[in-house]
Amino acid sequence: MTEPVKSLFETRPPSTLAQSAFISMYGGVYEHSPWIAKQLYDRGITPALDNPAALADAMAAVVNGAVDDDKRTLLRAHPDLAGKLALADLTQSSQSEQTGAGLDQCTENELARFTELNDIYKKKFGFPFIFAVKGFHRTDILNAFERRVKNDVETEFNEAINQVHRIARLRLDAL
Repeated sequence: MTEPVKSLFETRPPSTLAQSAFISMYGGVYEHSPWIAKQLYDRGITPALDNPAALADAMAAVVNGAVDDDKRTLLRAHPDLAGKLALADLTQSSQSEQTGAGLDQCTENELARFTELNDIYKKKFGFPFIFAVKGFHRTDILNAFERRVKNDVETEFNEAINQVHRIARLRLDAL
């Protein structure tokens, strides 16, 4: 009988890590934004954060407490979904997430529409369309894109931040 695989949280709880190890492990949870893990570590990592849900909430609190310029920088760190460069230069997590949603298998028409919407969206909002794709099919994502590109700037900024938090939570759960 094999033993169950232990999660990273069980084998190396966040509260037991030195700063460099913590940032190395959790600095990529928010796309290209290790400042979030660093700020959280500087606030103090206690055993209460030794589970994915609590760590996700604490990291989200760092983001939510940041100034809007830092939040925009975080949003701009995300790749386009299924755009021209989307699958070429992604973090391993983003590539896995986009591939899992079938974004690497878009039809010519779907790819053209994603590219068009990416351009419209970035021009309107100043950051790429962000959608936590896990559990969704590319057609669901395209439908959400069509709907969200019509949002006002404040609504979409808040929705993008919420999507970033969802992505981070999913990544922490996967550990």
